[in-house]
Amino acid sequence: MVKPRLQEKYFAEIIPYLKKELGCKSVMQVPRLEKICINQGLGDGVSNKKLIELGLEELTAIAGQKAVPTRATKSVSNFKLRVGMPIGVKVTLRGKIMYEFLDRLVSIALPRIRNFWGLSITGFDRNGNYNLGIREQIIFPEVSIDKVMKMIGMNMTFVTNAKNNDEALQLLKALGMPFNIGQD
Repeated sequence: MVKPRLQEKYFAEIIPYLKKELGCKSVMQVPRLEKICINQGLGDGVSNKKLIELGLEELTAIAGQKAVPTRATKSVSNFKLRVGMPIGVKVTLRGKIMYEFLDRLVSIALPRIRNFWGLSITGFDRNGNYNLGIREQIIFPEVSIDKVMKMIGMNMTFVTNAKNNDEALQLLKALGMPFNIGQD
């Protein structure tokens, strides 16, 4: 079984680098990427069921793993929303598929963003997780522009086991995430 290129790089190069850089005594103390959660909110999905189906197809193609619909937990009469109605799609990536997706995101999708100057470093929470918002799903080559009904963004959360934001930033930079450190 062949490991993804980024996963091999993590074990061969990044772990020794971070172990030395962060002063870790054991390989198990080195921070690692645990999962990537991708979420697409489809607000018009309440009235247009075709939008939910298309969102599921697109996110499944982008992630390489089957996406599932997210459902409303509250009823809101002003939006004609009832409990259990699909309002978005999500997928959680781990292991081999996670590293393959991250490699495609960094090397193919992010460079296709117009006027891209790097990712903001303000997307970290206090626990070492990073949130990234993307405005258009067409930056991924898996999405056919002909089938796109509506430009829909998505939120990606990179969950790490880092103790703080600095460790997570070093980990994600070592994995190839292009951060714009100069302007933030």
